[in-house]
Amino acid sequence: MLNNYETVFILTPVLSEVQVKEAVEKVKNLITENGGEIVNQEDWGLKKLAYPIQKKSTGFYNLFEFKADPSFIAKLETQYRRDERFIRFLTFKMDKYAAEYAAKRKNNLKVKEEKKEN
Repeated sequence: MLNNYETVFILTPVLSEVQVKEAVEKVKNLITENGGEIVNQEDWGLKKLAYPIQKKSTGFYNLFEFKADPSFIAKLETQYRRDERFIRFLTFKMDKYAAEYAAKRKNNLKVKEEKKEN
């Protein structure tokens, strides 16, 4: 059975745009190659950190909402730890309330984007 998960990770700010896209693709491929299904992906861009991490005060934030087997999470987090481009990450299992909230948030983002286009 596949569970709903959400993972947010911060990439080091010294990466080029190509390197950031490469790291994001790595995570996306890892999820799909291990039988996962990506529900939503958001690139939050370069943001200021609440406190310095590895002497860096900013980082590239990314969010993935996906469905995967519970055994896959350990594999995903091992890959985060092995890759020096990732300075922080958090993965958690979403309950039904978190999934409902995420769906509402996605709909609100779509509405805002449509308003910007008009």
